[in-house]
Amino acid sequence: MRPALSDYQHLASGKVRELYRIDDGHLLFVATDRISAFDYILDSQIPDKGRILTAMSVFFFDYLEAPNHLAGPPDDERIPEEVLGRALVVDELEMMPVEAVARGYLTGSGLIDYQKTGALCGIALPSGLVEASKFSEPLFTPATKAELGAHDENITFDDVIEMIGTERADQLRERTLQTYTQGADHALTKGIIVADTKFEFGVDSEGNLRLADEIFTPDSSRYWRADDYAEGVVQNSFDKQFVRNWLIGPDSGWDRHGDTPPPPLPADIVDATRARYIEAYERISGLEFADWIGADA
Repeated sequence: MRPALSDYQHLASGKVRELYRIDDGHLLFVATDRISAFDYILDSQIPDKGRILTAMSVFFFDYLEAPNHLAGPPDDERIPEEVLGRALVVDELEMMPVEAVARGYLTGSGLIDYQKTGALCGIALPSGLVEASKFSEPLFTPATKAELGAHDENITFDDVIEMIGTERADQLRERTLQTYTQGADHALTKGIIVADTKFEFGVDSEGNLRLADEIFTPDSSRYWRADDYAEGVVQNSFDKQFVRNWLIGPDSGWDRHGDTPPPPLPADIVDATRARYIEAYERISGLEFADWIGADA
């Protein structure tokens, strides 16, 4: 018989995830259907989102060469029935205090920084770049880990060295770029550009750096359709940017720079977001989401 979720100690709540202790050294990592944007947790949820994020992460943990935090299969007997399909048993790690961001294209906060300074995270860039310009090679553009409700801030590699030391910083940058390149190259063969992505890394008891959290999901990555990519314009995306675009568009009536939280998402935006997440998973993995644990596609 599987344990109940209440059998485990609840440790923390994030924007999307809940964390529980299973035993000494092992945690239960649960993805919910919550969705966040602009550092707000929205009132609306995206059905099956937790399962999609878990399925995508499991695919990439298996595909990538980088060591990761998984400590069991997605149907591990330690996972309670109520969260089966959207939870993973993982090894407890000492987490790095840095968001490990890799960018292959200029967009988002990177574009804003570039327009202000001509650089990104202290890296000088060529003049004349525009929205969705491709870099000559991927960039490691780290960021701070902000508390819930606060903004992550882009930082320089020197800042990372101050935080974790030169050797570990070099290792973090190298592993981030290797992992991004391997995953992005695979996605491109499926017609999807991974413009950028965010990794979390932790250190195990033997000092090894390991991937943790989610990887290459539509929440942590920007996915663009390769067949209609065009430099200089906002891209057609499979990821959370679709929700962000609606929130800052004329139909939402929301002032991003005001004090009020975002409005609930309309049903058609919820449905379209779910469909885009599922399409991204199926195209990249080559698997049917309907076959995932507990999925109702």
